[in-house]
Amino acid sequence: MSLTMKITILFFLILISAFFSMAEISLAASRKIKLQLLSELGNKNADKVLKLQENPGYFFTVVQIGLNIVAILAGSIGENILEPYFTEFFLNFFPEKIVLLSSISTLLSFFLITGFVVEFADLIPKRIAMVFPEKIAVCVVNPMKLMLYIFKPVVLFFNGIANLIFKLFKLPDTRDDNLTHEEIFAIVEAGAEAGVLPKKEHYMIENIFELDTRWVSSAMTTRDEMVYFTLNESEASLKEKIATAPHSKYLVCESDLDSIYGYVDSKDILPRILKGEKSGLQNIKDITNKKILIVPNTLTLSDVLDRFNESYEDFAIILNEYGHVVGLITLKDVISTLMGDVVHPFQDEYIIKRTENSWLIDGLTPVEDVKKVLEIDSFPEEDSYETIAGFMMYSLKAIPKKSASLKFKDYTFEVVDVDNFKIDQLLVTLDIVTKLEESNC
Repeated sequence: MSLTMKITILFFLILISAFFSMAEISLAASRKIKLQLLSELGNKNADKVLKLQENPGYFFTVVQIGLNIVAILAGSIGENILEPYFTEFFLNFFPEKIVLLSSISTLLSFFLITGFVVEFADLIPKRIAMVFPEKIAVCVVNPMKLMLYIFKPVVLFFNGIANLIFKLFKLPDTRDDNLTHEEIFAIVEAGAEAGVLPKKEHYMIENIFELDTRWVSSAMTTRDEMVYFTLNESEASLKEKIATAPHSKYLVCESDLDSIYGYVDSKDILPRILKGEKSGLQNIKDITNKKILIVPNTLTLSDVLDRFNESYEDFAIILNEYGHVVGLITLKDVISTLMGDVVHPFQDEYIIKRTENSWLIDGLTPVEDVKKVLEIDSFPEEDSYETIAGFMMYSLKAIPKKSASLKFKDYTFEVVDVDNFKIDQLLVTLDIVTKLEESNC
């Protein structure tokens, strides 16, 4: 066989090997989401790639058969293709060492041809496939399906053995393409860092997923902050409450907070006051709506949002396991949690940044908000409490007194104000020395 023929055959073998290498990597690296988008745009080949990904064993068997056949043929043709030319060249300088020069020429030929094949038949094609996996996958899927048909008996044999081994060792034979919350967060974070996703949308998407993990108590108005009416309350008292604490709805109780009767809407109260009706508010029972939404404190904000949608209500009372009222929540509270970082990112009455490395935090601030501000991944046993005050009580194993403190991560948490055994405010300080030591390490 002439040198020209050998080089031509070797060139075509390299092209075939490059095709198989690109097909292998493109199928493995193609993202299901992007393929589904291509499919929705009418790309039928994307559907074929998705089907191959569901059962990739046959595909990879064909790829390995093709790569090994090409490698054997390329080795037999190209092993000594350049050996005579190297030997002839070296003999011009060392004519007496023909045996040694022949061996050296054979090695040089082997390394040169092998390196050329590895570079152009394997490395470069695979790197190209990693950069454009979906585009290449939809282009090579039809030829690969033809190869599957041609080599079907061989593919069934080798794939059957592989399946047997997988079952023997109880290994999964398909990959799990289901996205987790962590993966979605990582994608969103990457999009925000790359500038593809605006910062406001980044915050909003994070908050949407937090609705499934935040308990209803993290956004509710607590029991001691609730304004409510009683059936026997005087009109003067009712007017004073309306004037000092204006709300769209008010809880109505028979005698105390735990004896719920219903709720009254401000739009029903206002006409009576404007018309100057005599004893307009003395009998609050007449305008009280007894159809009130009551939910347990074991729900998440996402669950409460579903309850609001089902009942067409935007106001709910929260009870604990003993049937006692622990707070109330409105649709506005849920929306505020969802939009909070967009409207006023981290800067509200609950968290005040005093200096570059210190924050004054309200005790009732949800730990999720504190984590964002302080850039803390997690607090210990987060399921045991909802607020930063709960974290202090859990960590200290006691009702904290003023000036009680503890260290967590690189921060010092100190109680600066206590109101009737309730932690009112905390001072959180970043330990700069510890932070610098960790950075140097």
